Amino acid sequence: MTTRRSFLSGAALIGAGMVTRAGAASLPEAPVQSSAATAPPLAPPNGRPYNPVVTLNGWTLPWRMKDGVKEFHLVAEPVVREIAPGMTANLWGYNGQSPGPTIEVVEGDRVRIFVTNKLPEHTSVHWHGQLLPNGMDGVTGLTQPGIKPGKTFVYEFVARNAGTFMYHPHADEMAQMAMGMMGFWITHPKNPKQHAVDRDFVFLISAYDIEPGSYTPKINTMTDFNLWTFNSRAFPGIDPMVVRKNDRVRVRVGNLTMTNHPIHMHGHTFEVTGTDGGWVKPSARWPEVTTDIAVGQMRAIEFVADAPGDWAFHCHKSHHTMNAMGHDVPTMIGVDHKGVAEKINKLVPGYMVMGDKGGSMGAMRMPLPENTLPMMSGDGPFGGLEMGGMFTTLKVREGLARNDYKDPGWYQHPKGTVAYEWTGEIPPAPRAPGVPEKPADKPAPEALNIKRDGGGHQHHH
Repeated sequence: MTTRRSFLSGAALIGAGMVTRAGAASLPEAPVQSSAATAPPLAPPNGRPYNPVVTLNGWTLPWRMKDGVKEFHLVAEPVVREIAPGMTANLWGYNGQSPGPTIEVVEGDRVRIFVTNKLPEHTSVHWHGQLLPNGMDGVTGLTQPGIKPGKTFVYEFVARNAGTFMYHPHADEMAQMAMGMMGFWITHPKNPKQHAVDRDFVFLISAYDIEPGSYTPKINTMTDFNLWTFNSRAFPGIDPMVVRKNDRVRVRVGNLTMTNHPIHMHGHTFEVTGTDGGWVKPSARWPEVTTDIAVGQMRAIEFVADAPGDWAFHCHKSHHTMNAMGHDVPTMIGVDHKGVAEKINKLVPGYMVMGDKGGSMGAMRMPLPENTLPMMSGDGPFGGLEMGGMFTTLKVREGLARNDYKDPGWYQHPKGTVAYEWTGEIPPAPRAPGVPEKPADKPAPEALNIKRDGGGHQHHH
């Protein structure tokens, strides 16, 4: 079995000594982040001001200014990502994490990105949605040669259009993107007051097929994935989005999976205000509570967080809010297999009856293979929160500080605002006006007289 040490040590050997000392001295630092916690927004240390974003369970890549150019250093490399407590995955990513760090620039910035390859094969970086010179587009074989293992390439262009974008390889995409190689790119408007919000969250949707007990995704899977994630994190390993009451909030979502995702938010309505093609004019927006994000698309939604509480935020495909889904499990609702279970238990001690009264797995605590998440897990203030996968919460609270993103705990509901069990007499169901208490008996309809002719046609009289 591939371990964390063997998985990463092989990568370290590939690139060792292949960049000259003089070349390395001229490169900007390549920061590494392995923590899966949500990093606070990176306030611009230099360059023009902007309103920074918060990458859910991720971070923003620092840069240096050199001769008026913003320089970044991305390192494509194998990484070990914690999907949720109790499970890690051997992935490929950038600077120690998958997805890679978010890159933030300002409209009109000249940017220079050094990309060092520590993978065992060639790669490239495509700047999804950017308007740039053709030779900087990052399509291996079409606009550039592949970046060989141990080599460093430089991309340089002006960030012409403000908006929400991605970066990912255009080299052996089936393997590299399936292994988690992707990241966010945000180009902020020149004027910080333009499109300004109080809180701005970003995350990428990714999907993996990792068999129970294993660590590495099956890259040839096309449809039957068993882990659906926000920023390569599955609930309950996903941090909540914490906002102040009445904050104007933006959430930017990008989809690099193999299917669409209808992203749904509880408790509020929102408008789609941006795509990877740019900002949506106010006259073209409309209210929604769910927006469908197709493969390769980005969507930015905005709303005013005016309803305190812990609100669900998730993909509305029901299997996408579960972990380690099996695809060949029969439906057993209504089947009494108690006798069969007793017989099986004599051969397989600990065998559990599943699905005879429904599909709920939340209360089951069966032994799991190594490095595997239960299908549903996580506890809420009222018991088991039967969710996994692409699910998190929007926590709206009064009195938070401007940059306070700490989890405030569960919402304390005002008295009388929580659904409760009714133990009294059930009132009779009301009847619609004009409907008699008991329908009158109707006479039986007369039988139809049917005459058949020789041609087999029927005539009704």
